[in-house]
Amino acid sequence: MEPVTDGRRTGRGRIMPKVTQLYALERVAQMLGEDLEMLEAIVSNDDNLSYGNIISVDTATEENTKLISAHGIEELRDILSDARRSPEHWHTFLEDFVNEPDVITRVKENGPR
Repeated sequence: MEPVTDGRRTGRGRIMPKVTQLYALERVAQMLGEDLEMLEAIVSNDDNLSYGNIISVDTATEENTKLISAHGIEELRDILSDARRSPEHWHTFLEDFVNEPDVITRVKENGPR
C-alpha cells in the first residue's frame, strides 16, 4: 500500500491498496457461479461497490467494458451473500439492484442459493 495525499499540504494522507489485477465480468460470473447479466446490472452503477473496485475500460466500441478488482469480487460476494439471507431479502435486493425485468425473473426462478 502507498499513501495517497488528500490534496492538502499537511502531508497527511490515507492508505489505499494498489490494484494489481482486474477481472472481466465473465470471469467473475464463473468464479462466483452467478448469472452474468445480473452482475452486469449490479456493476452498471459504479456506486454499488466501493470506489475503485469497478473499472470502466474504453474499448473504442459502443459499450465500455467493466472490470472488477479482487477486492471488488470479495465485496460483491459479501453483498450477494447478505442478500440471500432469506427469499424476501433476495427479492428486494434484485428489485433494488437489478433493473432488468427479464434478468430478475430468471434469477428469481433459480432462487437464492
